[in-house]
Amino acid sequence: MPKLATVLKDEITRLARKEVRAESLPMRKAAVQFRTDINALKRRVAALEKQVASLSKAATIKKTKTASDPATIRFSSKGFGTLRRRLGLSAAEMGFLLDASDQSIYKWERGVRPRPNQMPKIATLRKMSKQQVAELLKSLKK
Repeated sequence: MPKLATVLKDEITRLARKEVRAESLPMRKAAVQFRTDINALKRRVAALEKQVASLSKAATIKKTKTASDPATIRFSSKGFGTLRRRLGLSAAEMGFLLDASDQSIYKWERGVRPRPNQMPKIATLRKMSKQQVAELLKSLKK
């Protein structure tokens, strides 16, 4: 009788293992597919993060190169004096255009750097011709 019990027990164990294997196979396949999908998504996220980093770096470089930012506008006292003489302006007229005193203009020509809020005005004045500046002075003095 003990033999029959052990044979029966072995057969039940074998059938149970077979059923468990049949039930767990689809879950294993799904888990493998999920891992594959997760790895593909990780690679895609890494590629997108790299792309975002390069685009943000390019945007930062482009932003720093714009002339509207007072920190990026170059200034030299020698160039400023040359600009004033090229435009044929007195220090008082130059100060009137830049909302500064004639003393400030003289200081800027001798090496003192203008305040950052003056830099865009100076950059705009650089781009103007002598005739445009004369017309601007006429219109402002009226």
